Amino acid sequence: MEIRPFRGWHYRPGTDGDVSAFIAPPYDVLSAEDKAALLKQSERNVVAVDLPHVPPGDAGKDELYRRAAELLNEWKASGVLVQEQAPAIYVYEQSFEWAGKSYSRTAVICGVRGSQPGGDVKLHERTYPGPKADRLKLTQHTRMQLSAVLGFYRDGSGRARELLSSATAGRPDLKGTLRGVAERVWLVTDEAVIRKIASHLRDKPVFIADGHHRYMTALSYRDALVAEGRIGRDHEANFVMFSLVEAGSPGLLVLPTHRIISGLKEGFSVEKLAAAAPQFSWQRRGAAEADLADADAFLRRCGPGSMAFIGAGPPEVWIARLADAGAMVEAAPDQTDAWRRLDVAILHKLIIDNAIEPWRTGEFSIEYTPEAARVLAACRSGRGQLGICLRATPLSAVEEIALAGQSMPHKSTYFYPKVATGLVFKPLE
Repeated sequence: MEIRPFRGWHYRPGTDGDVSAFIAPPYDVLSAEDKAALLKQSERNVVAVDLPHVPPGDAGKDELYRRAAELLNEWKASGVLVQEQAPAIYVYEQSFEWAGKSYSRTAVICGVRGSQPGGDVKLHERTYPGPKADRLKLTQHTRMQLSAVLGFYRDGSGRARELLSSATAGRPDLKGTLRGVAERVWLVTDEAVIRKIASHLRDKPVFIADGHHRYMTALSYRDALVAEGRIGRDHEANFVMFSLVEAGSPGLLVLPTHRIISGLKEGFSVEKLAAAAPQFSWQRRGAAEADLADADAFLRRCGPGSMAFIGAGPPEVWIARLADAGAMVEAAPDQTDAWRRLDVAILHKLIIDNAIEPWRTGEFSIEYTPEAARVLAACRSGRGQLGICLRATPLSAVEEIALAGQSMPHKSTYFYPKVATGLVFKPLE
């Protein structure tokens, strides 16, 4: 990949560098209620610009994006936002806890030259027209990349980590706390250091972890300018803002994405589902709520490919494992073995799209969450008729699928923590 620094914009911090009131999670995990809560912290919170249309599943009216751009320009003109005097990269550290353990993740925020799928940038998710239309309108009006794409790369030497660690010795230039995650940013403008990092990463591909729609939108924006003959190869629009993490970082967590299913016919039960899916071995475990506090760890103890199915009412738990591997070859003959081995692919092909089909009603829906406790609560209350807990998808599987040029099933991964929006903005002019 080819990386380069840029003259970023960021909030003007107070004397302590804290920007907590202004930052937010990425647009695609926020609801209207979330937006309102963030704006209650500060009317200058980034969601006022980054989330003009809620929900962002399709494009809103032009006026919404025009107002967002006007507000962004007001912040720039009044000094709410300030721009770096020289091109910089940004060392970005996130410290957090998950499942009782403490983690720290260090990344570098920089521009990465965009490439079509199959080039230096590898994708593993399918993208959809609606969200891309929303992001493209926002980009066209603001002429700014507001939120970094999360990407990872392999670096067995650890050299990049050494180069970045030297920049974090002093006080951070920006800091904040977002949903329990401590966020810290250091600006690096030393040209020699930047050249060393760029040179070290030059022969490494980058895999998108989170932000596929933002990335593809950036390519669409660039391609339109190229087609019009308005930009050359070195223009800022050729480079997409990434937060790059080394794949071996212990803080690069891939959480499982569990399912809560509703809209099933009366009389449905996990026992009936088991009878309809003989390709699996089924084991009734009874009430195993305590075990599912950390569903990923619990399911790994149950063996490879284990999934937990939870019925409504008293949340009785069944453990299922695919016993007939040939069933996936028959169900997905055009996919690779790597794709057919994915727990989430097995679940959707053989259970959700097949065994559950006779129980679907017109109100059938699937809710996704990384929190097993939320699945259990939904099943206890009866809001969810079926809960399904999965193991986390291994990072190696993400790489394997991306290198094969394939797309994982919807909601196969949940990278945690999310990259905060509002720490750094990348201009496209």
